Amino acid sequence: MRLTNYSDYALRSLIYLAVRPEPETLANISDIADSYHISKSHLTKIIHQLGQLGYIESVRGKNGGIRLAYAPKDINLGVLIKQIEPDFDLVECFATTGDSDNQKPRAEGLPITFISEEGSKPIGCVITPACQLKGVFFEALTAFIAVLEKYTLADVIDNKNELKQFLFS
Repeated sequence: MRLTNYSDYALRSLIYLAVRPEPETLANISDIADSYHISKSHLTKIIHQLGQLGYIESVRGKNGGIRLAYAPKDINLGVLIKQIEPDFDLVECFATTGDSDNQKPRAEGLPITFISEEGSKPIGCVITPACQLKGVFFEALTAFIAVLEKYTLADVIDNKNELKQFLFS
């Protein structure tokens, strides 16, 4: 399993906001992008989604900025990843067919749909209907998510002072 850069940057942004010397003060996207040497435009989309999901608060205006909306102990990493990761298609047979009845749920269980058949020809891998490998991958993915769900943002920032040295020096 590999997470996208999008998820990585979302996690890094939350870490940045959580370890700020004064977490209640507002930060801005440029500060985060500069600290991690990542694209401001890409980060803007991520921050927007984190705001829509309620993880961060945005304040507009001249003195505006962003800050965490919850305490780090209340931000579950597994829940976050299920909400922002675009898919968990480890293998072709986990992909959707794209019709509206087959859309993946977000944040409710694992967002996986097995490929169905269209007419008499299977879509994707020809052995999908009989393949037992997809069950192994499903179990592995479930375990991956279960491990992430055991941790919160607070767990990954318990070395705040060390993180601050890298981000704010």
